[in-house]
Amino acid sequence: MAMIDEPLYPIAVLIDELKNEDIQLRLNSIRRLSTIARALGEERTRKELIPFLSENNDDDDEVLLAMAEELGVFMPYVGGVEHSNVLLPPLEGLCSVEETCVRDKAVASLCRIGSQMRESDLLEFFIPLVKRLAAGEWFTARVSSCGLFPIAYPSASETLKNELRTIYSQLCQDDMPMVRRAAAANLGKFAATVEPAYLKTDIMSMFEDLTQDDQDSVRLLAVEDCADLGKHLESQDCVAHILPVIVNFSQDKSWRVRYMVANQLYELCEAVGPEATRMDLLPAYVRLLRDNEAEVRIAAAGKVTKFCRILSPELAVQHILPCVKELSSDSSQHVRSALASVIMGMAPVLGKDATIEQLLPIFLSLLKDEFPDVRLNIISKLDQVNQVIGIDLLSQSLLPAIVELAEDRHWRVRLAIIEYIPLLASQLGVGFFDDKLGALCMQWLKDKVYSIRDAAATNVKRLAEEFGPDWAMQHIIPQVLDMINDPHYLYRMTILHAISLLAPVMGSEVTCSKLLPVIVNAAKDRVPNIKFNVAKVLQSIIPIVDQSVVEKTIRPCLVELSEDPDVDVRFFANQALQATEQVMMSS
Repeated sequence: MAMIDEPLYPIAVLIDELKNEDIQLRLNSIRRLSTIARALGEERTRKELIPFLSENNDDDDEVLLAMAEELGVFMPYVGGVEHSNVLLPPLEGLCSVEETCVRDKAVASLCRIGSQMRESDLLEFFIPLVKRLAAGEWFTARVSSCGLFPIAYPSASETLKNELRTIYSQLCQDDMPMVRRAAAANLGKFAATVEPAYLKTDIMSMFEDLTQDDQDSVRLLAVEDCADLGKHLESQDCVAHILPVIVNFSQDKSWRVRYMVANQLYELCEAVGPEATRMDLLPAYVRLLRDNEAEVRIAAAGKVTKFCRILSPELAVQHILPCVKELSSDSSQHVRSALASVIMGMAPVLGKDATIEQLLPIFLSLLKDEFPDVRLNIISKLDQVNQVIGIDLLSQSLLPAIVELAEDRHWRVRLAIIEYIPLLASQLGVGFFDDKLGALCMQWLKDKVYSIRDAAATNVKRLAEEFGPDWAMQHIIPQVLDMINDPHYLYRMTILHAISLLAPVMGSEVTCSKLLPVIVNAAKDRVPNIKFNVAKVLQSIIPIVDQSVVEKTIRPCLVELSEDPDVDVRFFANQALQATEQVMMSS
């Protein structure tokens, strides 16, 4: 080994490992390319390492993907921008491989390198590379070329620009649907670099070809181009060229294309402006809300609030609300769920009267939906309605539904209600809360599901913060402390957790007089899990109480626990004892 010439050693190892049968070794060597390049130096990297990589593009996809990624950040190792062109040949080879993710990574790396290259190098090396790929015999090369035009075009001469536009137009009409898909996917980025004069002619001509493609996978990508092109065209051109395409697409025979229109509709509305939206896109949107495919209705329902914001409240009530009523009893639970996640946002748009008359009955029907996700989505957005209709009406109509959901058989629904309770409490006020929801909060501390009990303990703490220690002393502390004697040890553990959360809110005096005696008493419990949780709770309240309390009450209790037969109890007790010693030393 010592006989090998030292500078040659790294490249020798790399070549050996790259030819190794073990894919992991080959991967490791590719990921160490930067280290090897540093060892070789810039010149030898250019002359030996890069040519070797160019020849090595028939490896496993995982290795090629790593290579494509590494080469994108390899410019400093070949001598900087002036030598960046040497990185193009290996990446050009990777642009033609069969695996899509390798090609995509190679294109991303080429774009990264191309964006840093000097204009002369782009003209001499990058643009010819794009032209070679675009004329490639195998479709994979032509697919990859589509992503490189936005980098190549700006620095080209006028003649070259004409040629590049012509080549891109040919790619839009390629025999292979995969190439046309790539051309459609990149048309918006390419259009951003093209001069306005050619945007209306050449680019719109390509766009029209793609919108009439016989493959729905190409047409659905053209839907995205509508929004992208709309940003670069003037509003009258948008209405003339983009709007008819959107309206046609909204009635396309393929549900995937209609789904894309429904998904992109808000962006498309922004492109064509408010007037065209009201005149042409509103009927198209209503059609999508009533589409016979559930996936299209899901996408359309999810945009209902955004779309209403563009319209006047009158138009929303007249055209959108009837559809919303239909969707609230849709046969697909996913449609109802999508509607429930956004319908609350309609309240501020429609105003108080329309919300009370039209939306409230829909909210209530969705709150009683058999599918838990629908109910959850409504609960999580109740505050938006409260801002519009006021707490009195909300409490009359929605509170019975909330109380019903608090006892729902699906624990995730109960969890969502618990998380919403502090917000509801702050909106309802202390008097109303005590009457209707106080008992529920205590009930959750004894739920069968751990996540609910845990959330209930946090909820009790948040309520104490919301209404203050005096209120908590009256309404929470006595009831929580009563539960410490529950026969089920899991519920006793929940109460210990709740006490540890309440202690910082209640302050030193209440902690010492009310909470600490209960914790110390729990240290005599027969269940080890309770005892080591006592040790944890005692450790957590050390910063809250005076040092004298630590010495007289907490420390003796922990010393006793540190001699417990159970190993876990001893561990946590000793941990807490260390904390007490640190407090004593620091004071």
